[in-house]
Amino acid sequence: MLARYGGSCYKFPMKQQVRVSLWEIFKAFFFIGATGFGGGMAIVSLTERYCVHEKKWIGLDEFMHGLAFGQILGPFSLNTSTFVGCYLRGGVGGITAAVGFILPSFCLISLLSWLYFRFHEVPELQSALRGTNPVIIGLILVAAAGMTKAKVKGAGGWSMALIAFAAAAFFKISALTILVLAGLWSLIKAYYLREHA
Repeated sequence: MLARYGGSCYKFPMKQQVRVSLWEIFKAFFFIGATGFGGGMAIVSLTERYCVHEKKWIGLDEFMHGLAFGQILGPFSLNTSTFVGCYLRGGVGGITAAVGFILPSFCLISLLSWLYFRFHEVPELQSALRGTNPVIIGLILVAAAGMTKAKVKGAGGWSMALIAFAAAAFFKISALTILVLAGLWSLIKAYYLREHA
């Protein structure tokens, strides 16, 4: 991007966004939707690893912003996928990512629902389902640990993370309320630092 100031041209650095085809977006999120077992955070962890680290389609900061937006309404794993698609190719990319993400789940859940209601009283199936619960918790903890190492820095960051955890876990405050309060706190802090710099 060029900006003219005082008769001279200055070049400001701007991140070059990768041009990704709609077919690539669909395939990527179909794969994520088909293999992302373990619930929302496990799927978000897979999305981060694939789109941020492997494909390098989106930066970690932008991905974290999309994850924050995704907490507001509806399932945040789907919202995050839609955000990445929009980041890459606009509204059409968002729809493509959402359809690719949902399609394998829809087909698989339809099949599993039929099997469950037909065979759910079989003891072996009940034991298998109970055995998956610790694994799901482990996947969520791995995702949380990875994001914590990447984005929580310094005493201030750890304080905010612990306060947010306590507010959600012990006081049952909604994610939206926590995000709004964190945003307001950051704005007030930035304004204070700017005025007293």
